[in-house]
Amino acid sequence: MKKAWTAFFNILIMAPMQNLQRVRQHFFDSIQLKESCIDPLAPVIAAAGEMAAACLLAGNRILICGNGGSAADAQHFSAELLNRFEMERPGLPAIALTTDTSTLTSIANDYHYDETFSRQVRALGQPGDLLVAITTSGGSPNILRAIDAAREKEMQVLLLSGRDGGEAATLLAEEDLEIRVPGRSTARIQEVHILALHCICDLIDTILLGQEEPDGD
Repeated sequence: MKKAWTAFFNILIMAPMQNLQRVRQHFFDSIQLKESCIDPLAPVIAAAGEMAAACLLAGNRILICGNGGSAADAQHFSAELLNRFEMERPGLPAIALTTDTSTLTSIANDYHYDETFSRQVRALGQPGDLLVAITTSGGSPNILRAIDAAREKEMQVLLLSGRDGGEAATLLAEEDLEIRVPGRSTARIQEVHILALHCICDLIDTILLGQEEPDGD
């Protein structure tokens, strides 16, 4: 009994310290990856913002897709375009291909899950539209087929990827862009993805409507 109480007491004392260290390490890892991405990715993100703004200025739309956490990022990005980011402006035409459960489940049931995004791209996409495809692995089959469908519809593609870019990176044309996060952890890659999407939102606002300089150096 004494040993059991000693072990329990050690857990009460040590666990909070270990948990605190784990949280701090997550912050450090996220900061480190973001810092390592500044120089290689900032020019690509700036170009992506210009690409998205040009698409919208031409009267076209942005279609966005991803799976899991990347699906949430797709919806997040769409909401900030359709509603607003950090300044008042009219809504901008964006469609998250991840939100219509009836469409997603009917395609998956009648055809295959791999077709969930590509059939939507073929139905909704128009020449000059932009497909934003988000995948940390670069190997999601439904993302690969969505990129193929975008090519058929004469759309540009902005790929947000991780690691080595996967097969998705090999499908891009010269006019497309890839924001590739050189991390190994899916969570850390997604954290950079959402920062990149926020940067793109800011650039869209700046290019379309004009905005004061951002805070900082």
